[in-house]
Amino acid sequence: MMEIYSEEIQVPTGSDINPVNITEKVQAVAKKSGISDGACFVYSMHTTAAVIVNENEPGLLKDIVAKLTHDFPKNAGWEHDRHDNNAHSHLAATYVGISKILPVENGKIKLGAWQSVFLLELDGPRNRSVFIQIMGVGESD
Repeated sequence: MMEIYSEEIQVPTGSDINPVNITEKVQAVAKKSGISDGACFVYSMHTTAAVIVNENEPGLLKDIVAKLTHDFPKNAGWEHDRHDNNAHSHLAATYVGISKILPVENGKIKLGAWQSVFLLELDGPRNRSVFIQIMGVGESD
């Protein structure tokens, strides 16, 4: 029988554009769910934060920040800046994406050898909410 488990986690972020590794938190929710095989939905509950899966290598993380800063600069005459002065963050989140779906196998999210899950802060620092929902079959099914 299909089971669904949901949990919201809190993620403090440290700077304006900042990838925060949330892999262990997502794995903990998957384990807690009791679901052995299925899918894990990881969703940023904000319009100025995204979810990415990539390598947890410091140089790459700096490159991601540099690319986003280059492609979505602050104070570039964006229309939304007249309202809130963070259009660059909204645009980056729109292009990067606010969610990921990950496979769950044997009670764990299945990631490649070098893959980690990140909340990508784009307008920080802030305290962010990430909604995680695990769907699939339970350990006893």
